[in-house]
Amino acid sequence: MSDTPAAAAPDTEVVARVRGATKSYPGVTALDGADFEIRAGEVRALLGRNGAGKSTLIRLLSGVEAPDTGDIEIGGTPLAGGGIRRAAELGVGTVYQELSLVPELSAAENLYLGSWPGGRGRIDYAAMRAGAEEVFAELGVGIPPSARVGELPLAQQQLVEIARAFRARPRLLILDEPTSALAAAEAETVLEAVARVASRGVGVIYVSHRLDEIRRVADTVTVMRDGAVVETVPVRGATTAHIVSLMLGEGGAEEQAPPKRRARTGDTPLLSVRGLSVPPKVEEVSFDLYPGEVLGLGGLMGSGRTELLRALAGFAPSSGTVEVDGAPVARPTPRAMRRLGVGITPEDRKGEGVVPLLGVSENMVMTWFGGASRAGTVLPSRVSSIGRDLIGRLSIKAAGPDTPIVNLSGGNQQKAVIGRWLHAGSRILLLDEPTRGVDVEAKAQIYGIVRELAEQGAAVLFVSSELEELPLVCDRVLALRAGRLHGEFTGEDITLDNIMAAAMAA
Repeated sequence: MSDTPAAAAPDTEVVARVRGATKSYPGVTALDGADFEIRAGEVRALLGRNGAGKSTLIRLLSGVEAPDTGDIEIGGTPLAGGGIRRAAELGVGTVYQELSLVPELSAAENLYLGSWPGGRGRIDYAAMRAGAEEVFAELGVGIPPSARVGELPLAQQQLVEIARAFRARPRLLILDEPTSALAAAEAETVLEAVARVASRGVGVIYVSHRLDEIRRVADTVTVMRDGAVVETVPVRGATTAHIVSLMLGEGGAEEQAPPKRRARTGDTPLLSVRGLSVPPKVEEVSFDLYPGEVLGLGGLMGSGRTELLRALAGFAPSSGTVEVDGAPVARPTPRAMRRLGVGITPEDRKGEGVVPLLGVSENMVMTWFGGASRAGTVLPSRVSSIGRDLIGRLSIKAAGPDTPIVNLSGGNQQKAVIGRWLHAGSRILLLDEPTRGVDVEAKAQIYGIVRELAEQGAAVLFVSSELEELPLVCDRVLALRAGRLHGEFTGEDITLDNIMAAAMAA
């Protein structure tokens, strides 16, 4: 692949056009008069902060939703609210971030899901295999059609998704963060397939925050902000600073209101990490975390944030050295790290953070029953008493300590998960996306809890893909990109502009 692809000729067919599209949801304007068009053979990168309108624009183009006002055309034909089926008929293929494959079926069967070749109630497997071989060959993909998809590496599963969309011969192919879960080496095969798709005259919308990938595969980049298309620029010659400025707008950093940052309470790190690697997502990461400090770890989707935290908590195999209070941890395991005072709030709060049908208090004592038991027996009265204390301390809105945690809002569930580690007496808190999916009020309360814990001497590693929140809560920030650290910011240098440039820079 060349470093910068040749842009589509200006006289080629416009495969999709959006004119004056608006879309609102209760209390939110997701799109505000957006204009957009893409031509045949063009790879258009789509960039923007969370909430900029990217996902809404994709949903309109793919027929998932209709605009409140404005027009959508595919190949010159109005989509006119025809829905997903109509968009597909007009030539729109979409590959979403979450894979939609059937693991138990073969690659060929996944390519033909819903459109089996054959007739009279029989599937022509020979025709299906031949068709899959043809599509894979066009994309330069060396996947055996008979291979069971669930046994393929993640990168090849992503290629099967792209091949399935390409088999329908689309005019427009939309790829939503296709490499977010892949390491750099794995992503290479996806980028090569995207280039081949575009070479067949297909317009490709490529949603990603990885500027190194965008520079290699895209012709142009459209930046969105606050529901509007701000500008479309050629990738060639577009500096990272210019792209970041388009994403943030004027005064992006000045809008932040940083906390009063305090000096850490000790000179000896509570947690020391050297050369930590978690193949294939994290490589040679080293840092120190001090008592009384909120250390931010900013990275975009797929940067290795979660893998790093899971390794530190003992949930993922890793290489390198980890020290707690200056003592090496020979073999980090969840039990060993928990005994050393390390607590983690997982990114997937619903799937891994809470037991939905148990009460709030039960969820908060389940990591350590010592304070809620006597002679090895857990006492419900003590569980409830501990729950009431933590509910009051953390301002959790719940009818009572025995209320099933599933009945609480996302923000209150998150506060309860943090409360679990307060009850366990954890000194090192690894918070993975602690404010994801919570409202503005709950975010502010979580920031306050984090700052209070640091003031009491805890060491907090605060991980977020919403980079704009890091200046609001952190004393120091590290930028993680493609599994490596690419910048450290303190004091007045903790700005959204600096963090985003380091997290995205090619």
